[in-house]
Amino acid sequence: MSFRKSLQKKMYSGDNLMNLSDVRYLPRWVILMIDICFIILAIAMSRYLIEKLIYNTQQIFSNEYLVFLTMIGVSIFFMVIFRTYAGIIRHSTFIDLFKLFLATFCTTALVAIISFAYKIIVGERMIYMSIPFLIIFFASSFTLLFLFRLFVKEFFHVIRDFRRSSQRTKILVLGIDEQSVAMARAVLDNPNLPYHITGFLTQRHDSRRASLLGKPILTRDKIEKYTKDALAIDGVLLMKETMTKEEMNSWVNLFLEKDLKVFKSPSLQELKDSENESTIKTLQIEDLLNRKPIKIENEDVRKRHLGKTILITGGAGSIGSEIVRQVALFEPELIVVLDQAETPLYEIENEMRETYPRISFKFVLADISNRHRIEPLFQKYHFSMVYHAAAYKHVPLIEENPHEAILVNILGSKNLATLASQYHVNRFVMISTDKAVKPTNVMGASKRTAELFVQALQNADGNITKFITTRFGNVLGSNGSVIPHFKKQIENGGPLTITHPEITRYFMTIPEACDLVLQAGAMGKGGEIFVFDMGQPVKIVDLAQRMIKLSGLEPNVDIKIVFTGLRPGEKLYEELLSDDATTMPTHHEKIMISKDSDMQFAQIEKYCTQIVKAALRREKVEVVQILKQIVPEFKSNNSIYEVLDK
Repeated sequence: MSFRKSLQKKMYSGDNLMNLSDVRYLPRWVILMIDICFIILAIAMSRYLIEKLIYNTQQIFSNEYLVFLTMIGVSIFFMVIFRTYAGIIRHSTFIDLFKLFLATFCTTALVAIISFAYKIIVGERMIYMSIPFLIIFFASSFTLLFLFRLFVKEFFHVIRDFRRSSQRTKILVLGIDEQSVAMARAVLDNPNLPYHITGFLTQRHDSRRASLLGKPILTRDKIEKYTKDALAIDGVLLMKETMTKEEMNSWVNLFLEKDLKVFKSPSLQELKDSENESTIKTLQIEDLLNRKPIKIENEDVRKRHLGKTILITGGAGSIGSEIVRQVALFEPELIVVLDQAETPLYEIENEMRETYPRISFKFVLADISNRHRIEPLFQKYHFSMVYHAAAYKHVPLIEENPHEAILVNILGSKNLATLASQYHVNRFVMISTDKAVKPTNVMGASKRTAELFVQALQNADGNITKFITTRFGNVLGSNGSVIPHFKKQIENGGPLTITHPEITRYFMTIPEACDLVLQAGAMGKGGEIFVFDMGQPVKIVDLAQRMIKLSGLEPNVDIKIVFTGLRPGEKLYEELLSDDATTMPTHHEKIMISKDSDMQFAQIEKYCTQIVKAALRREKVEVVQILKQIVPEFKSNNSIYEVLDK
């Protein structure tokens, strides 16, 4: 860039005004000279006022030059004594003001003494009507010097505020209710937050001429009509707790269409107390997918855990670790956490021992397919409840290694369930998946087989354990799920890879999933498959586009979306109920019981024995063939095992 262009940019960009706040402090002698000028002005003003007060033409000063020089000299003397010019004016304090008062008062007093001495020595007055004159001089000189400092201080304060507001993100606050106003006030009162509130936004039309906290109130139609540049805003701040999912989606769709950033506010107390600018965070896709959590206050859930010994398998995984956290709230006697993933198990151990020091934990590194390893746990601890969350779940990997899925998802579940029955565990809760419904892959079929075994064991001779199954869809933020995967791809600049433009999925949060698991464990009578009202399915391509926009980028411009084709065993649509299943309501409208077809225990046990033997021989095709016998509705999709369906 040429020097001329650089100069023009500085002249017209507003940098000059903003950089005034960075101007170096003036030399002290310059401040002294400015103060002297104000002293001269104060002398002239005082003389003018006295002359207007009297009606004769008598001169106020006997010797004009002598009076001016004397008063200026005395003023300089006391300014030096009290160092009134030494302070940095833009940072003036009460002490600086007090020094100024002392300097002007002493100057006035000494001039009065000199004037009196002059009359005695010379025989005439140096200043006619000296007392009124000196009173006016004292008031005017102090006022001028004070106003000069006040003006400079306020000027730099305004410039600093202007600079800060120009560097901060300009946002509107969504809503004009008390909570929104309190949130806006908290942002305005917190100088550590890099946000500048320019106004409020509402759906209402009766507030156009009103203002809040001195800020205008904009209506939705104005946002729809103008661009963000015309409105001079960068984003919108909202409190998602105050809106329904439909309201928030409607607003967010508008904001993303207008390329506005969307921020979510924490609690008001966090906003007031925090000095961290990351208190206000960018709205995440989870906030849009998340429904109002189903929090079931049930005393029976507490009774099932209070003072009891609980086993949680897969306790280091996404669902398992959250079950550990929620169960710990009910103060059990002991929680045994079992997983075969060493590092995640170590991490959850550190977290739980720090968070719940009064709860007893036992962390076990073990493989559930090894019965000889896990049976001693049942012998020793006499579990009251078992939460079985351990499973292999990644569809493409399992499609390539079906024998491994059999050993964990079927043999592991069989080991745990039979041990639970043998050692008279009160309740056994198994976490299943919507992929078990009309499965198109080995993973779903293996989980459906585990469901059939657990259901059949419920009715086996001599069993007193209540076996309960929970079935739900994708969990937001779980290990290996689509949202963390998309986030990494966006951070890396794309592209976002989607297998098919029509693929859809159900989503729920981890806390919601675990609420369902705990509630199912409490309400189940044995043999049920509990399903959850998961709302409407989400199209993955829509999810990807919204995630890109929420990141402040443009889909297929900044971040490409690439379709890679369905992976082996992958479905376009997931289902929570099979075609021949019926549902029964429970006491909660969001939780239902699926009445799926079942199998006799002897038959499913025979099948399980066959398929485990095939898995140990690593006979992949034989494993899948047996799976298709156990689960007749299992039809492979986009897989090498499709030939087995012909």
